Amino acid sequence: MHRVIEACAYAARKHLHQRRKGVAGEPYVNHVIDVALRVSRSTAADDDLLIAALLHDVIEDTDGTAEEIESLFGPDVAQVVLEVTDDKSIPKAARKAAQEAEVKHKSARAKRIKLADKASNLTALAESPPLHWDHDRALAYVDWAERVIAGARALDPDLEAAFDASLALARRSLVAKG
Repeated sequence: MHRVIEACAYAARKHLHQRRKGVAGEPYVNHVIDVALRVSRSTAADDDLLIAALLHDVIEDTDGTAEEIESLFGPDVAQVVLEVTDDKSIPKAARKAAQEAEVKHKSARAKRIKLADKASNLTALAESPPLHWDHDRALAYVDWAERVIAGARALDPDLEAAFDASLALARRSLVAKG
């Protein structure tokens, strides 16, 4: 339990000055906590999976490194975080295509984080949409998230049901606004 709280504090420090893109401008750390909370509802959740969920965006979005994560939280956590980290050196469209193509080859732990991450993002899109996104961009994100998660199905009924609920919420929100 101590390591999970330590990871939460580490994530909060790393994401300290980041905000979500939504109209509410929430602190970014709220997202990683939400992802970890969602993952915690899986029957397969353990401390390392929760820690990886809390740290899933550290390498991608901060100055944190895989080496630092491994030193603080162990090689298993670092490996899962690396699995869910996008390569920001390639163009955005290529990164999105890679997520769709590669998710089916990820470990079960990485897939669980992807399920929770996309569910969190869809809920945020419905409740606090990004200011600069028009209806078509939001709809494209929803459709893309659904395609990504298609490769993570038949793994965790609880996380899949939560993803499906967030997907339905996002679609309802877009219909209401649209």
